[in-house]
Amino acid sequence: MSIDEDTRWLEWVTKQFESIAGDDKEIDLDEFKTALKVKESFFAERFFALFDSDGSSSISLDELLEALDLLIHGSETDKLRFLFQVYDVDGSGSIDPDELRTVLKSCLRESAISLPEEKLDDLTLALFESADQDNSGSITFEELKAELENFPEVMENLTISAANWLKPPDLEQKKSKTPRYLTRAYWHNNSRKLFFLCLYALLNVLLFIIAMLKNAHGGPWFMVAKGCGQCLNLNCTFVIVLMLRRCLTWLRATWVVRVFPLDQNILLHQIVGYAVLIFTIGHTGAHVMNFARMSQDDGMYQLWEYLFTIRPGIGWVNGTASITGVVLQVLICLMVVCSSTFVRRSGHFEVFYWSHLSYVWVWALLIVHCANFWKWFVAPGLMFLIEKLVGIAVSRIGGLYIVEVNLLPSKVTHLVIKRPPFFHFKPGDYVYINIPVIAKYEWHPFTISSAPEQQDTLWLHIRSMGQWTNRLYEYFRQPESQTISNKRLTASLRNRRHESRTQNEMFKSASCNNTVASNKDDAVELTLYRTSGTHTNSQKPVSDPVAQAELGDASPATRELTAKLSENHRYCNIKCYVDGPFGTPTRQIFASEHAVLIGAGIGITPFASILQSIMCRYRMRKQNCPNCNYSWCETIKDNEMKLRKVDFIWINRDQKSFEWFVSLLTKLEMDQADEEPEGRFLEMHMYMTSALSKNDMKAIGLQMALDLLAKKEKRDSITGLRTRTQPGRPDWAKVFQKVSEEKKGKVHVFYCGSPALAKVIKAQCEHFGFNFYKENF
Repeated sequence: MSIDEDTRWLEWVTKQFESIAGDDKEIDLDEFKTALKVKESFFAERFFALFDSDGSSSISLDELLEALDLLIHGSETDKLRFLFQVYDVDGSGSIDPDELRTVLKSCLRESAISLPEEKLDDLTLALFESADQDNSGSITFEELKAELENFPEVMENLTISAANWLKPPDLEQKKSKTPRYLTRAYWHNNSRKLFFLCLYALLNVLLFIIAMLKNAHGGPWFMVAKGCGQCLNLNCTFVIVLMLRRCLTWLRATWVVRVFPLDQNILLHQIVGYAVLIFTIGHTGAHVMNFARMSQDDGMYQLWEYLFTIRPGIGWVNGTASITGVVLQVLICLMVVCSSTFVRRSGHFEVFYWSHLSYVWVWALLIVHCANFWKWFVAPGLMFLIEKLVGIAVSRIGGLYIVEVNLLPSKVTHLVIKRPPFFHFKPGDYVYINIPVIAKYEWHPFTISSAPEQQDTLWLHIRSMGQWTNRLYEYFRQPESQTISNKRLTASLRNRRHESRTQNEMFKSASCNNTVASNKDDAVELTLYRTSGTHTNSQKPVSDPVAQAELGDASPATRELTAKLSENHRYCNIKCYVDGPFGTPTRQIFASEHAVLIGAGIGITPFASILQSIMCRYRMRKQNCPNCNYSWCETIKDNEMKLRKVDFIWINRDQKSFEWFVSLLTKLEMDQADEEPEGRFLEMHMYMTSALSKNDMKAIGLQMALDLLAKKEKRDSITGLRTRTQPGRPDWAKVFQKVSEEKKGKVHVFYCGSPALAKVIKAQCEHFGFNFYKENF
């Protein structure tokens, strides 16, 4: 931070102090925590004790500012001395293992990380043994300073700014906003969308002007009403075209995708929907004003008669134009309100779903309301009808069944569906699924999380975020009924044995018909971790515990895991219907040279399929030396896959959110070649936003210990992966700068997650000239 920012922060601290301090102009520990908005923690107490220079159990403004001034303008040694004093709890001049353990335990609590006591001991010993160079049993200031010098990024953070030591979590830094809509990069990266919007706006303007000129005889309000009505003819039919998913999926494979923004059809659908609302309000308002003028001029009918009766005889079907217009106004307003983000994202998806089905009534009323609407509607309406009929036929052919269910952490339901032989899809595609036992008439879209190369089954990972998804999770969480018929029980047992054999076969062979040598310890497709996805010396991963139990060699820990599996794992035979698949922007990934996949939370599901498919194709190129364990990957480009590098970034709020996908990521890590001519093909980057970032002093010791232990065990303590989990949020400027410097070819960024983060990432992509694709369905 700059000096000006530090100055503003000190002014903020002064203001907070004066607002909290009493008449004595001093604050105690509780007031100190309130003033600086610091959690009740070990660190808040240590800071207070160090700021209280006179030992009076309270600090004055002068004491506080003196300490902060030292942190801002002091030397590097002064700041290191302060850090040492925070760790030296008893003030003995050295740090013993118990003090270090207390500090690291507080670091874990501050970062919302849960690790077993044994792992905390391992972290403490790793950092202590590294810093205690003379093996004296304690760490001196000079030893701590020497240890910190081994972590250049930590030393850099110590000298940035005092605001990083006691920074309030909600302190917003003012950032200079650049007019991104005027930049060349923005226009280049959004050229297709801007081209389409210009054509769309121009067409509406032309239709509006032509309709007004044709009806100039009726006066200004009548002209406006007719102009809006003609635009409604266009928009009320074009809004259908944007949701013809099968047609759009087919068009994505043609040249049209290079001219029009097919991947943003949902956004354009929303824009056209708002245009319909605006033109509807304008059309209705203009007619009301015109009726008011007519009722005053001729006096034959009152205004309410023009609006709510058929007496004036306005309209081509028994004078019903006014009544149908009022009903249309209400329906369209209702549809737009119920389609708002706050409705769809607040767990009320069903409100959006059922209100949106009123489009059938809207079209029927429009045909009755306007004499010319059917001419606009006939072609799109026919296409829509054909697509719906095809969807019904596809979903009903070859009855599908959910054969297996896994309840995963973070309330994620993993459905395994028997895949029909005619069902073909591409990585990242999504389907609409209907499960009659959950809701007979509801269809919901979810991304396919299995790879196309997986021939027998389809996977769906569904996060519980609304009424339907919660009902799904709760349905499978309940114990199985004891009144199951013998035939269904027999079928379930048969399915279980079949799936058990299938899993064992999967462990013995790498899919895509390419065998990869592996031993029992390498079979990690279904790796389980007993405690929060962690992997410790005392808690080894268990590969296929069910199979081990059948062989009779299961350990007590394995049997415990097997029992836990049976609670959250079920074989079943539940009828379902699937409509799809439908394409998404991620179909472009295999045409990329350098792909950056970014998933936030459950937004990882599209990339589950993509990563598995990528690694299947990668394994087909993987070469193994027959005389040793050396392996490498041929760098071959073809029409099927032009990828030279893949960066996968997964951002989660807490530690538990990583658990359900760790097994697949572990498998992908192991599948990679040992050495590659152009570097590692797939790189993973994990971020945990609830953990304190490395530029927070409260996290420095913990991050150093995690780094040291990861190097020692070759495994991250939080997820069990080889990839180290990074604390805090990504610095997108640095992330994309590193990607840009790798020069692996044209960079395409694919994102699935919250819209707020999408805006941030898209702005950075525009700055670096990367193509940005957002998952929408």
